[in-house]
Amino acid sequence: MVFYIVLVYKQFSENSLQPNRKQVFINVEGYCICNFFVPYPSNLIHLITVYREQVGSIAHCSMLHRSNLLAVVGGGVSPRFSEISVLIWDDTRDVRETKDKFVLEFTFTKPVLAVCMRHDKIIIILKNRIYVYSFPDNPVKLFEFDTRDNPKGLCDISPSLEKQLLVFPGHKCGSLQLVDLSNTKPGTSSAPFTINAHQSEIACLALNQPGTVVASASRKGTLIRLFDTSTRDKLVELRRGTDPATLYCINFSHDSSFLCASSDKGTVHIFALKDTKLNRRSALARVGKVGPVIGQYVDSQWSLASFTVPAECACICAFGKNTSKNVNSVIAICVDGTFHKYVFTPDGNCNREAFDVYLDICDDDDF
Repeated sequence: MVFYIVLVYKQFSENSLQPNRKQVFINVEGYCICNFFVPYPSNLIHLITVYREQVGSIAHCSMLHRSNLLAVVGGGVSPRFSEISVLIWDDTRDVRETKDKFVLEFTFTKPVLAVCMRHDKIIIILKNRIYVYSFPDNPVKLFEFDTRDNPKGLCDISPSLEKQLLVFPGHKCGSLQLVDLSNTKPGTSSAPFTINAHQSEIACLALNQPGTVVASASRKGTLIRLFDTSTRDKLVELRRGTDPATLYCINFSHDSSFLCASSDKGTVHIFALKDTKLNRRSALARVGKVGPVIGQYVDSQWSLASFTVPAECACICAFGKNTSKNVNSVIAICVDGTFHKYVFTPDGNCNREAFDVYLDICDDDDF
């Protein structure tokens, strides 16, 4: 059997070495992985093929930019590698032995839950601790941060050259902790930079490319709140819906004009950030002054556009390359291997432009 490792990237910004990326991770009975990407400036699909005999089943996989380096963590039903180790796979190495493609290894005492990478650093997330190393040449541990229980391995880092902002759940329930790694000396502990974002546990978070805005949602999944990372002020509150939901993904457009989010309700929502007047409002907003509880509901902004994917399939979403000034696109990739591309306009018009199925590695009877 073959592991198909594909990665989906958002559009590059003009001043960034890497895109602000989100990945979808597919693990069918522990045997296959799919991460999907759309590199700028075209929509070409990059495919790296790794055989099951080479790596066994895998729990986590991440790629450095659009490069040949993959971070691999073992897991699933037949792993060859430990869940407490991160191995770096160099796909360009022309070697006879598979093991010789692994060029680095980071080993810990507890399972690794996630890995983030930028051009000069690798961030490894455990349940209660985050490690930051220089990368990829001669890695050296630069920082480590204690966190509250973080079973999802939530963490994000800005790809910006000017601001190396790292965000993860804070020690207080519902809070976010931010660290500017470019202004922190290695081996020292920085003063806590905390945003009290929600009353319940953080379930999803994301930074925009410059690292100036952070978005987060709680386990309730009804609201997405955006904060200025410098002042810690709340910028806007976006309402996904009124029923509780599990958010899978929050993602900014490359210029931070829009934000998209996906959840287990099977709907991908698109919000305007640059011109928030484009977002829909509750009909009660016309009533005027209301009570404090209803007022919170009325003040929220609803998505300007949305589209649906199979509700039973977890998915991630990201913005694609603009086809024109007034036409933007959002791509959603689901764990069933389906690819959905929708285009939308500022007036909220949203239509499907493309659909495909990329997970074609076994018969239906194998699922």
